[in-house]
Amino acid sequence: MTAPLVLIVDDNPVNLELASMVLCSAGLQVATADGAEAALRALAHTRPDLVLLDIQMPHVDGLALLGQLRADPATADLVVVAFTAYAMKGDRERLLAAGCDGYISKPIEMATFAEQVRALLR
Repeated sequence: MTAPLVLIVDDNPVNLELASMVLCSAGLQVATADGAEAALRALAHTRPDLVLLDIQMPHVDGLALLGQLRADPATADLVVVAFTAYAMKGDRERLLAAGCDGYISKPIEMATFAEQVRALLR
């Protein structure tokens, strides 16, 4: 059985590298995209088990990308988790109401991050 594939979408290269390192070390497969356009290109060729989606990105933000994914029958049922520094009261609820399947705040807790991701896999 192959390990689950996680697509990390984040415009910050440090966040991409750190999250990738932790998830790969935990035995997950990882693909990365440095923004919405790169994510759409990746999704045209691969079907991840989960998408970690940064909300605050330039050009096309995470919520706009989420709307595109939910509107397309090919990607509507993807597990999409908000992966964001938005950690104010109400942000989690707002992002879940917008259509995210889960919420993980940044900065990540290295000791628990992989388990948080695993818990959100279907």
